[in-house]
Amino acid sequence: MNKKMREIKAQIEVLNDEATKAFESKDLTGAENKIAEIENLEREYKVAEKLYNNNKEEVTDEVVNKVKTVDKVTAFANAIKKVRNSMNETTGTDGGYTVPEDIQTDIEHLREAKFSLEQLVSVEAVSTMSGRRTFKKRSSQTGFSKVGEGQTIGAKATPQFDKIEYNIDKYAGILPVTNELFEDSDQNIYNELVTWIADESRVTRNKLILEQVNTNAKTDLVDLDGIKKALNVTLGQAFKGTSNIITNDDGLQYLDTLKDSDGDYLLSKNPQNPMSLVLSAGATTVPLIVVPNADLSSEGVYTKSTDSTVQAGKTYYTLSGSDYVVVAEPTGNPSSSNYYELTGAKVPFIVGDLKEGIKLFDRKVTNIMTSNVAAAGELNAFEEDLTLFRAIEREDVVVRDKDAFVNGYIELTNGATA
Repeated sequence: MNKKMREIKAQIEVLNDEATKAFESKDLTGAENKIAEIENLEREYKVAEKLYNNNKEEVTDEVVNKVKTVDKVTAFANAIKKVRNSMNETTGTDGGYTVPEDIQTDIEHLREAKFSLEQLVSVEAVSTMSGRRTFKKRSSQTGFSKVGEGQTIGAKATPQFDKIEYNIDKYAGILPVTNELFEDSDQNIYNELVTWIADESRVTRNKLILEQVNTNAKTDLVDLDGIKKALNVTLGQAFKGTSNIITNDDGLQYLDTLKDSDGDYLLSKNPQNPMSLVLSAGATTVPLIVVPNADLSSEGVYTKSTDSTVQAGKTYYTLSGSDYVVVAEPTGNPSSSNYYELTGAKVPFIVGDLKEGIKLFDRKVTNIMTSNVAAAGELNAFEEDLTLFRAIEREDVVVRDKDAFVNGYIELTNGATA
């Protein structure tokens, strides 16, 4: 793959992300336009690939003789595969010094599991910095009263209304990049940074959404029966049909081992969508959404140590404020030193309909600007020969209906989450 092909690939990845965002925000025209651009780039890539393959030549002795005048890292590495001799490359003086290191400048990406909670909540694009939405309150109606002939008709309660308000906040960051990196790298650093910024946006919104989920008091569901009660009673029929169970990798492990009295697993593939899972327990069948631990973490459960002496291989913690910190070199008596041990985890199980429960007001999509002359804090792009990437986005996340979801957890021991 040559530089041109890599650039086209990078452009396709960026456009694909933009098309996905447009589709999720119901901008079908925008999504179709992005897809059309992707298709054009894919055709361009095929042409570039064909030209690249046509221009390949077999390495010959003549190529080997010209190694000194070309890139010693890539050309010599390819040529040396065709040459056999008795020199020993493991010993420098016997020829090892002439063998280049296998250095690749292609940027490789480690496989990661990422999840955007934005797809689970309601999103509304707004054009003002603040606003409000009006809702009719829930109420128990008693019906009309029986009235005899000539008797006075009594007054009945009228509908009551409530409102939710949003106030847009700004979230931003600056990424400094040396101009030497732009000039000397044969990779598309710009697209790499744009992708990185897009992921920063995802993480930011995940954090804001979870902050609002946690405004609902955490409920100990205890076990599967607690999940069923949350669906059947706490949420009731208003949300049961549209509810999901949202958990993380730890929660998937727990649910994936549950069996009924016949020994059949309760977790299975959704017959209507084989790529998704459903939890079936009795009359209850609910879609399961699994979020990676990195995006939806379990909360550690710490218990005061009862050890009288430090046990080899065991990790101990001390309580610093509200955080548990690893003891680097534990000594003495752990029980009298107020040492703690990690004995389990509170695994999140958010049960309900977050489309009804949480709303994200999006003032503006992420805005990216670059400058090689700006100054920001301790950074001076002009003096330090930098290019500064500034990313800004504006949004607010609020609870739309706190009764639409249960912020639950199930406490598991270390053995149950392993």
